[in-house]
Amino acid sequence: MEVIPAIDLLDGKCVRLYQGDYTRSQVFNENPVEVARQWVEEGATRLHVVDLDGAKQGKPANLKAVEAIVKAVSLPVQVGGGLRDRDSASQLLALGVDRVILGTVAVENPQLVAQLCGEFPQKIVVGIDARNGKVATRGWLETSEVDATELARRMAQQGVAAIIYTDIHRDGTLTGPNKVALRELAEAVDIPIIASGGVSSLTDLLSLLSLEPVGVTGVIVGRALYTGDVKLSEAVRAVGSGRWQDIPPDFGSSTLA
Repeated sequence: MEVIPAIDLLDGKCVRLYQGDYTRSQVFNENPVEVARQWVEEGATRLHVVDLDGAKQGKPANLKAVEAIVKAVSLPVQVGGGLRDRDSASQLLALGVDRVILGTVAVENPQLVAQLCGEFPQKIVVGIDARNGKVATRGWLETSEVDATELARRMAQQGVAAIIYTDIHRDGTLTGPNKVALRELAEAVDIPIIASGGVSSLTDLLSLLSLEPVGVTGVIVGRALYTGDVKLSEAVRAVGSGRWQDIPPDFGSSTLA
């Protein structure tokens, strides 16, 4: 399972919100490139960047910071936040972003999602952010009547590369991921699901391994990395490629060898 560090950008700084509340933000580092390089050093295989200003404004607002991150690391970088038209998505891909994440338009303009999937195969990911099973839009400032699982089915049919599922009530709270909702979503579609929101410990990450067989292939970790509750190098070793439980034991000269 891929452990993906989150870098949330607000006014060009690396921050974390509590339950998506812009008034409850905490600045962790004023230099997001420095943060990106740290995650690379600790074993990240992909970075997850969210333009929080863009999500609120409806158009990318931290392009300079995104470009600086992409240029500073050799890992694939996926970016979301405010991508509600073709030009915004193509602009990010032209900067070297590996995948773009669509949210609001998946609800409001699904035809655009289908168009972009055809134009940029395997480059389009949909973020489904839910409150009590209903999809939130416009930077989590509005909640629709669209059911998260039904939206996932529709987006899978459109050809998206993966779905990122965030339980807003758990985001930034360190209370653990919503495994019931994740399982329901993963069993409803045949594309990869990436978990997001609530991870607080290695125990939370290990508990997600039971969902790997049904399609949960990655997990985004944010606040827990910044507070030190989770160390990325240990998380990668625990659930990533070459994880502890997959390494054959060294019995040495034991009779069990």
